[in-house]
Amino acid sequence: MKSIRVVLVVFLAAISTAALAQSHSQESQAPSDAQKSFDKLKTLAGDWEGKASTDPPVEGMGNSSLHITMRVTSRGNALVHEMQESGTPLDATKYDHPVTMFFVDNDQINLVHYCDAGNRPHMVARRSDDGKTLEFDFADLSGGTQYGHMHHAVFTFVDANHHTEDWTYMMPGDKPMHAHMDLQRK
Repeated sequence: MKSIRVVLVVFLAAISTAALAQSHSQESQAPSDAQKSFDKLKTLAGDWEGKASTDPPVEGMGNSSLHITMRVTSRGNALVHEMQESGTPLDATKYDHPVTMFFVDNDQINLVHYCDAGNRPHMVARRSDDGKTLEFDFADLSGGTQYGHMHHAVFTFVDANHHTEDWTYMMPGDKPMHAHMDLQRK
């Protein structure tokens, strides 16, 4: 019995060492364009405040104030984007509180939006030539579209303390609604 434990410990140590070596060798390679863009996206970590407008206009949402929190997680492998209307309690059972996750996979920046409509659109980024814009195109969707779904997103880096976000939501019947958010670092 003791020999089985020793073999198991040695086996687990060998697997851990191999995984660490592989991880270290990946870190020493030059970052891909997707990783460079993701690293830039991670500079948005922090708290943001701003106004949102929609086209077509949504009753009661004129120039609503928003609070967005972004934080790097999972040892730098993911970025969490949480949105809420300013001044509302953090209660996702009564107020909208969508969460979006960003990560790199297959040399692409991916976005999964956990929507208050109960679905999870997946989008893939394409970077602008000037490096100031990341545009996310719809790839696929988990969950239903009864209440519509997020379909497109554009993040524009103005400077270290200012960025804009443009989101396109497909309403039922495939009618697009565009939301523009002008955000300042808090």
